[in-house]
Amino acid sequence: MARNRAEGGAYSQYSGILLAREFVNQRRSGTRRAIMADSHVTMAQQRCQEKTPVQILHEHGIKIGRAPVYELIQSDGDTHQPCFMLTVTIGEITCKGRGSTKKAAKHEAAEAALKLLKRDTQPNDQRDGFSPEAGDTSNPVGVLQELAMHRVWCLPEYVVCMETGPDHMKEFTVACRLEGLEESGTGSSKKLARRAAAERMLGKLQSLSGSTEITWSPPSRVYVESLRQATGEKISLLRRTPLSLPNTDYIQMLLEISLELGFQVTYIDIDELTVNGQYQCLVELSTRPVTVCHGTGMTSSNAHNTAAHNALQYIKMVASKL
Repeated sequence: MARNRAEGGAYSQYSGILLAREFVNQRRSGTRRAIMADSHVTMAQQRCQEKTPVQILHEHGIKIGRAPVYELIQSDGDTHQPCFMLTVTIGEITCKGRGSTKKAAKHEAAEAALKLLKRDTQPNDQRDGFSPEAGDTSNPVGVLQELAMHRVWCLPEYVVCMETGPDHMKEFTVACRLEGLEESGTGSSKKLARRAAAERMLGKLQSLSGSTEITWSPPSRVYVESLRQATGEKISLLRRTPLSLPNTDYIQMLLEISLELGFQVTYIDIDELTVNGQYQCLVELSTRPVTVCHGTGMTSSNAHNTAAHNALQYIKMVASKL
């Protein structure tokens, strides 16, 4: 009897040990499965986070049956510091991006398009109006950027126009350009001057709208492709006029064509001279996509005239295509 009780007790103890071991093994197995599951989730999240804006936009284009189209519209700058500008078009949306490489400019354009697409998914009652009061009024640069993206305008451009004063009391003047409008701001730093220019631009847009809610819209854009069908007097004259005549006022010629076709012309001076000591400028036409041409000259006026000449050559080439 005593021996049976002893054997029974030993068996119970052994069974308890086996159960304990099995419990521990199950917990370890469960922990391993949980760790592996967490690892898979983390890896999936990392793969998602590693996708570039270009890849995400491409996937979206495949889903909606409209692949994004990228176009290089500007390439300038020095050899050691180039600057590229590209546009991306997906459906009815066109955005542009800048960068020191084509890849960087492409990513910026794709990112801007993704932001617009995301905004387009919001309910209509959240997208119809835009008032700076609803945004972060302490950051007019950001508010103006959001407004441009909301309205599918070209993004605001900021250009340092002037730098005066001694080193310890510098004053900067920055011009803000948006859809043919221009406002300037001053400040003790470029950042403050840029902020002041953006604030004045918002004020101008409110003034043009007649209220704090911005309802002003720029003139409708002219599509570059539509120049082929243009039949106006000035564009017809351009088609048959050689652009190699001396002492021609190409600035006036470009202005007349812009008034006939309905696009705006903006000249942007570049502070840096060329290696030959010549002035530089860009001329921007508010076409879709935006047309930008470069010009140089012994004076600022000559640079403007050269840029206008290059723009006219481009318009003539496009308008003459069959």
